Amino acid sequence: MTIKVGDRLPEGTLTEYIEVEGQGCSLGPNAFKVSDLVKGKKIVIFAVPGAFTTTCSQKHLPGFVRLADEIKAKGVDEIWCVSVNDAFVMRAWGKEHNVTGKIRMMADGAALWTKALGLDMDMTERGYGIRSKRYAAIVEDGVVKSLEVEAPGVFEVSSAEAVLSRL
Repeated sequence: MTIKVGDRLPEGTLTEYIEVEGQGCSLGPNAFKVSDLVKGKKIVIFAVPGAFTTTCSQKHLPGFVRLADEIKAKGVDEIWCVSVNDAFVMRAWGKEHNVTGKIRMMADGAALWTKALGLDMDMTERGYGIRSKRYAAIVEDGVVKSLEVEAPGVFEVSSAEAVLSRL
């Protein structure tokens, strides 16, 4: 079943590559419980089918990098990019797009959290395995306030501009 507006995010673990050791985090990949990360925060989460893929790299991530300050000015504490990739890939992709201080690059390597959301898709026939659908959500204290899921092959409702218009 797919998560919907009004639902609480399911428990899960996401991994983020930490560049600077400190605040209880070691250098390298660190696992975080989603429930701990969202407590008391307003977060924009956008998910992509894969790091370094065409639409994700040319439109989706760059839009959020460009509009991060405007989005955060609307009371958003954090912006997350989630993908079914490992933390090393997410780090490299984030570095390429200069996301530091703007977007947290969150890896869901085995798609466990993506499956718990009901937002997974099987792209095995195309050689990609299980991936995330393209979506954007606004979450407050762990509760989904807005969720827009793209139709296959479309990029409209999950863009940074679309999210900004909903804040």
